[in-house]
Order: sequence, then C-alpha cells, then structure tokens
Amino acid sequence: MANSQTYNEVWQSCMNQIKKQTSNEEFARWFAPITPIAFDGTKLRLRVPNVNYAKHIEQNYLEILRPVIFQMFGNQTRLVYAVPNSEEKTPISANADMTAISQHVTQTNTQNIPRNPFVIPGLKKVKFPTQLSPKYTFSTHVEGECNRLARSAGMTVALNPGSSPFNPLYIYGASGLGKTHIVQAIGHEVCERHPELQVLYVSTNKFQAQFLTAYKNGEINEFINFYQMIDVLIIDDIQELSGNKVATQNAFFNIFNHLQLAGKQIILTSDKPPVELKDIEQRLLTRFKWGLSAMIDTPDYETKLKIIRSKADSMGINLPEDVVTYLADNISANIREIEGALLSLNANVSYMNRRISTSLAKEVLKAYVHMSQKEISIGRITDIVCKYFEIDEQSFNSSKRTREVAQARQIAMYLAKQHTKLPLAAIGSAIGGRNHATVLHSCKNVSNLIETDKVVKSQIEEIEKIILAG
Repeated sequence: MANSQTYNEVWQSCMNQIKKQTSNEEFARWFAPITPIAFDGTKLRLRVPNVNYAKHIEQNYLEILRPVIFQMFGNQTRLVYAVPNSEEKTPISANADMTAISQHVTQTNTQNIPRNPFVIPGLKKVKFPTQLSPKYTFSTHVEGECNRLARSAGMTVALNPGSSPFNPLYIYGASGLGKTHIVQAIGHEVCERHPELQVLYVSTNKFQAQFLTAYKNGEINEFINFYQMIDVLIIDDIQELSGNKVATQNAFFNIFNHLQLAGKQIILTSDKPPVELKDIEQRLLTRFKWGLSAMIDTPDYETKLKIIRSKADSMGINLPEDVVTYLADNISANIREIEGALLSLNANVSYMNRRISTSLAKEVLKAYVHMSQKEISIGRITDIVCKYFEIDEQSFNSSKRTREVAQARQIAMYLAKQHTKLPLAAIGSAIGGRNHATVLHSCKNVSNLIETDKVVKSQIEEIEKIILAG
C-alpha cells in the first residue's frame, strides 16, 4: 500500500478490481454495502450488515477477495468484520488454507451507528418499519390505459430492485390519481419477493422534518448514513424539495448518489415531470432523468367505473349499477373524491338508515364536486311523472283520487322534495294546489312504499334516472 494513499482509496481500488470479477447483482448485494472503517497496517476493519453476511463472503467470495486484498494492502493483512449492534464476538471458522486472513466479528462503537429517525427518542430502538400502508397493494390497484406504463414499470422494478433499467423510477401526475398507491404497491411487492431487502416509504415533507431535527442535534452524518443503508427508497412528492432548501437538497443528493452507485433502488413521485420542477438543483434534476419517467393520466370512463366498483367492494358497499354510473358521470376521476363520496354514502346507510340511490348520491356529491347539472324544476318533475304513468296533466292536477292518479301525485311530491329546494308549501301549491300537510303525508307514504313495494321502488328509480339525465 502506497504511503500517499488513504486506506479508503486503496479499498476503492480493491472494489474496482472485484467488480470486474463479479456480476453487477453480486457486487451490489455482497460488496457495495461493505464500508472500511480502520486500517492499522495489519488489521483492515470492515463494517458489514450482520454475521451471516460476513460468513457468506468468507464461504463464497474469499478466493476473489484474498488475492486483491494481499495485492493492495499487503500479504500481512488480516480482516476484521465489524457488525453494528452485534454482541457476537465469536470468530468465523475458515478452512486451514485460508488462515492468511483472520476472520473475527467485533462490536461496532455505538456512537458510529446511524440513528434511526423513525424511532422516538427515549424508546427502545427497533428495526425500522417500511412505513407502507397495507391497503396499497397491486391486488387492490385498478389497471387502465392511464396508469399501465407506471404499473408495468413498477412490477419490473419489484422483480429486480436496483438491477432494472428503471432506476430511479419517477412517477408523476396530478393529485389524486393514484401515484402513492402504485409506489407503495411496489414496496409491498419487493417485501414479498425479496424479504432480505430493507424497504422504506417516506414523504418529502417528513424527510425534510427529519433532516431539520438531525441538523439541530448535530446528527447530519448519522441521518445520511441511515438513509444510505436502505435497499429500496420510496420518496413521495419530491417536488416539495423545491425552494431555498439547499442543505436538504445536498443531503438528498448524497443519499441518492450513494444508493445509485451501490445498486439500490430509488422510486420517486411528483405532481409534474422533472423538466417542469422549479428551484431544484440541476445536478438532482439530471439524476431524476436517469431512469424512467412514467406519467399517470386521468382515468378514462371505463377505468373510472372499475375504480368505483373496486373501491365500493373494498369498503363492503353494495352499490347499484345506476349509482355507479351516476358517480362516474359526475366525478372528475380524482380517486380521493371517489373514496370520499363512497364513505359518505356508506355513512348515510349505516347511521341514517337511508338507502343508496341516485338521489342520495347527488346529495352526497354536493360536498365533493361542483355539479354541472341544471337546477331541476318542479315542472320538469311533474311532466316526467305524467309521461311515465301515462296520465294527462289536467287529471294530474285535478281533484281525482283514483289510485293511479293519487299515487303519481304523491311520487311527484316526493321527488320534488328530494330534487328541489322548494319548501313543502310551494311544492303542494304547484301540484294541484295541495297544502303543506298533504305534501308531508305524501312523502312519508312514498318512503314507506319504497321500503315495502319493489315495484314502486323500481318505478321511482327509473323516474329519477330520467330526471337526473338532464
């Protein structure tokens, strides 16, 4: 080893030679994570993830590693493996002809171990969770033309994280179209297929908050080291890095570079493509473009129908097809709006003892979307009811009390109460000059019939479809 070179530089030269003798996958998994931490002229101390990792190196790659170490560090060199947080100090056994390199596992000084920013100070530190939501999986995701590229690329990444050409995988699109669902689904798929890999999902805002905490505590190096230990890093809403957050961008640049060079997988989401991001360092933007940028677009009508049905099934809601169609016609395709509307429908059924219908859907949607339909007039309602039951307008507004005419009038009053803002007295006045009490009685009577008479229920639903069709 030349005196002018540091042991880190010599180690890097060793890695360059080993990289030529191993596959990209082997090197990324078994050599890139190794970090040299000390060399005293005889003992070369290396940090490795765990004891089994060191054993695997000794059993499978010693014939490659030993000649390179001897050549670069000298024939007297002995390896000592340091395992973070390990209490094991038992020497790793080796064959007699390999005794030129001694194998020992020592405990790393706890001051050098990266602090986990997901662990609350004062609590026992544990292996960090993935931060993935159990509901965001590929099995609960609805595929369509709008998201096929992002989903397909995500599955490719999940099969070979870090080894696919899609690194980073950058998924962008407007808010509420399912970016978070896809990237978390990728995380779950990686955990299923590669349980040995450490996956982490984090929003950019949370990343920034953790960085500020590390900065205040003088733990920037530990913060960066922690993120550099991750195998699959998923960062949501990367556009939040924009602005005068130079220190945060520098930290993320260091993390990004390390993970990329180590063959780790990076997955990003944003509300816009890399070229449209503002106030983010050019060196970061360049790296965002290295892999694949996949857009998620607004779902087409058929995909929107599938999403509504899928969300309703997952919530245990029995949604009539006419309500599915009505929601699809009136929601702009924002998935959060769909979920909110379905939750509200379900709450009305569970807590208010109401039935799911297009009229209830219309009432619910007023809180989520701007309805574009024209205001429904009482004249339109009475005209549609008369045509449906084949009753002339004169008979409808007369004092006739035949069953057909009386029931048609009651249904018209009920629908007028559901679909107009008129008070009961105004509804009665418009339908044959009836009073407030008559309208109230008619509405209660029709509500009871809906619950007990399937024919009447079906008739009213058909009439509502015509009314709401515009």
